[in-house]
Amino acid sequence: MSRGSSSGFDRHITIFSPEGRLYQVEYAFKAISQSGLTTVVIRGKDSVVAVTQKKVTDKLIDGSTVTNMHRLTELIGCVMTGMLADCRSQVQRARHEAANWKYKYGYDIPVEMLCKRMADISQVYTQNAEMRPLGCCMMLFAIDNERGPQLYKCDPAGYYCGFKASSVGVKQIEANSYLEKKMKKKPDLTYKATVELAISCLTTVLAQDFKATEIEVAIVTAENPTFSILSESKIEKHLADIAERD
Repeated sequence: MSRGSSSGFDRHITIFSPEGRLYQVEYAFKAISQSGLTTVVIRGKDSVVAVTQKKVTDKLIDGSTVTNMHRLTELIGCVMTGMLADCRSQVQRARHEAANWKYKYGYDIPVEMLCKRMADISQVYTQNAEMRPLGCCMMLFAIDNERGPQLYKCDPAGYYCGFKASSVGVKQIEANSYLEKKMKKKPDLTYKATVELAISCLTTVLAQDFKATEIEVAIVTAENPTFSILSESKIEKHLADIAERD
């Protein structure tokens, strides 16, 4: 077995290669891009905005039933990117964990604790032979009572972290470098500016102009911390504002 190749070491999730790599976990990261979607989430000074592509694969599918935005609790929302079935499984587990916390402690789970719990579960999937890592990435966001707008990202390896802005999917590298340039100037991101920056980021890295039916936008704001998904008419208005500005 040649030392430099992955042959044999990617058969089992629990076996390290001689270079100290877990190939199955790396393949799980590649599976996220297989969905063909790119997602951008930005934390403003009084809001968090998530924008993702919406692809309806078949003309017979009812487009209103296809979504990557999910409400986990009244105040915590998430955007999933990756294999659809794995995404739904993780969302279901997150809802269960949030409900369990509320039952146990009598108050809503903070977004950081929910992300930590989901990351812990994902990490266990990387060390048990009877499981496989989930091929999806979860980005959670909410308005925290003490810390204000919060954005967390949890990956198949079980790593999680808070972000000012982040992206995931096919054009992740390009989107992250775009966001780094924009966030470097420490812009004063009001709600409207945050929505427009997120949509602009997606249109720039994918080099295409979107219709309102081709993207999904989810928001939480300090004024209204309840997780909500923007209607097509509101998205259309933001797209028109961006077109006018440019």
